[in-house]
Amino acid sequence: MAAGNHTEASEFLLLGLSEDPELQPLLFAVFLSMYLVTVLGNLLILPAISSDSHLHTPMYFFLSNLSFVDICFISTTIPKMLANIQTQNKDISYIGCLTQVYFFTVFSGMDNFLLTVMAYDQFVAICDPLHYMVTMNPRLCGLLVLMSWFIIFSVSLFHILLMVRLTFCIGTEIPHFFCELAQVLKLACSDNLISNISLYVATALLCVFPLTGILFSYSQIVFSLTRMSSVRGKYKAFSTCGSHLSAVSLYYGTGLGVYLSSAVTHSSQRSSIASVMYTLVTPMLNPFIYSLRNKDVKGALGRLLIRAASCP
Repeated sequence: MAAGNHTEASEFLLLGLSEDPELQPLLFAVFLSMYLVTVLGNLLILPAISSDSHLHTPMYFFLSNLSFVDICFISTTIPKMLANIQTQNKDISYIGCLTQVYFFTVFSGMDNFLLTVMAYDQFVAICDPLHYMVTMNPRLCGLLVLMSWFIIFSVSLFHILLMVRLTFCIGTEIPHFFCELAQVLKLACSDNLISNISLYVATALLCVFPLTGILFSYSQIVFSLTRMSSVRGKYKAFSTCGSHLSAVSLYYGTGLGVYLSSAVTHSSQRSSIASVMYTLVTPMLNPFIYSLRNKDVKGALGRLLIRAASCP
């Protein structure tokens, strides 16, 4: 087949988590509930931060961006899955699959970058508090976020440009509930060596470097805490990192679970179930992590709900 001819397959089949018809209503109810909780939880974070002047700081600026990205991240995959369950139709168009691959890569990468930037923010706040407001000025914060968007948009577009060169056969079945780049590349009928190499290089660069930055930031934070003489000061400083550490552990823990499940087992169902933790559970728990462990966010949410309830 010609490498540039991708018209053989105008659509793919998403096999989903289970083909058992009796499980479909349960899956629909569970995933719809989790999706609504995720969207509502993250949507509450955004007005709570924007409406409270005490939260107009770099940390909450990055948190609001993280909430926005999590809403987009989960909305890339779950609505299509719910629609397929409801209509009992497994089809996804070729363009729809490319679109899903692109935006899934964008928003998962942005989650990665934002967690790294937030780690740097924690590092400056604890290790150099006297210069914090000068260092983490609005211009730098905006630049860090814009650079992250630019990098991940470019990388994702590069993957898509390589992907459109591939040929896919009619009736291609994707053993997943969404079009995930690595899964789709495995199913190409033409040579996908360049695409696979690019995927591995991008994964290494976009995961290893951010994770290294997070680990370096926290190594410096721990070193600074060991030099503090006040136990209360140590507890207060470390408590500010608790929410972020929980989010980082959840994000990289589930991501590692997806990778290991794909590498160790050949069961597509187990790999898909592991992906649920990464694509759905992580963005669902993030607003709870940052609100339940943060008095400022809880206070802002309380004031927001009181104002909403008092409106006629």
